[in-house]
Amino acid sequence: MAKKNNKKSTAVRTRRAIINLLKQEGEMDSQELASRLNVSAMAVRQHLYALQDEKLVTYKEESRAMGRPAKLWQLTAAANRFFPDGYAELTLSLINSVTEAFGKAGLDRLLEIKARQQTDNYQEYLAGLDTLGERLEALAEIRTQEGYMALVQPQEDGSFLLIENHCPICAAATACVGLCMKEQEVFQAALGEEYAIKRTEHIVAGARRCAYRIVKQ
Repeated sequence: MAKKNNKKSTAVRTRRAIINLLKQEGEMDSQELASRLNVSAMAVRQHLYALQDEKLVTYKEESRAMGRPAKLWQLTAAANRFFPDGYAELTLSLINSVTEAFGKAGLDRLLEIKARQQTDNYQEYLAGLDTLGERLEALAEIRTQEGYMALVQPQEDGSFLLIENHCPICAAATACVGLCMKEQEVFQAALGEEYAIKRTEHIVAGARRCAYRIVKQ
């Protein structure tokens, strides 16, 4: 019985590792997943088909120069339940209540206050860091603590990408576009006006992740 439970526990851990990797890296084939997880490709495929049965993953086929088309696996929307949702229903309820009680002007005021508090928090966290790379790494760290699964990628042209693989307030941001608009303003205020920030990918617009290109002006 213990051996059977251990086997089941190992399968659960491997499937969660697959979900996490697809969330962070995007679509991958079974060979790449196997290499990253240090398990056999056959075992990964078995786990992928089990996840597909649970409607947590799907795939699209990609032609390759030799052999059969490869299956590129990706998460479905149902897999979002494995990641923090930032109390989506409560947030949506509060947004609707504020709008009903105080109108759009009241909601805008609330977003302004939230943005100011968030900016103060980020500026304090980034205090004493000089280079853009250091500041972005610190920003990614605090955003990850908030549930955004953030990371920084230096680019060949000297710019940086701040990537957020998850949006814990996605439902609220979809209903209230001001949340996303304020987010970029907060980044700008926290990093400083000497840096140009442009959003290049947006989860709310249908992308797999949110990404911001940041470069010194």
